[in-house]
Amino acid sequence: MRSELELDVRYYETDQMGIVHHSNYVRYFECGRSDMMQKAGLPIEKIEEAGVMLPVVSVECRYKLPAKMGDRIRIVSSIDKVPMAKMVINSEIYNQRNELLCTGTVVLGFIDAVTRHPVRCPESLAKVIGERTADA
Repeated sequence: MRSELELDVRYYETDQMGIVHHSNYVRYFECGRSDMMQKAGLPIEKIEEAGVMLPVVSVECRYKLPAKMGDRIRIVSSIDKVPMAKMVINSEIYNQRNELLCTGTVVLGFIDAVTRHPVRCPESLAKVIGERTADA
């Protein structure tokens, strides 16, 4: 399963030198992940309405080049395998010159919204990811 989203770097995301602050890349990962789920027909809100929450378990970010004020970035988000107890989303961020700026991985768990205990991936989500992963 794979998705792409383009965003313009906004002034407030940069420091005085016009460089994107490192913390914003995690936000970009979230934008890409949310967009991918929306395009797949399973926005996070719909999963939560079904009683499953998706807390972030870990985030890894590897910086290559800085994004700058005025850049148009492309966030590539992908899920390589059907999740069971956790979902791993890989991200790559490119600038308008197709230079790789950053790579990252976000791991989400699945918990019951009421008990807050771990649960398996919702069947509806596993099915959508399985179908889209098989098509790739």
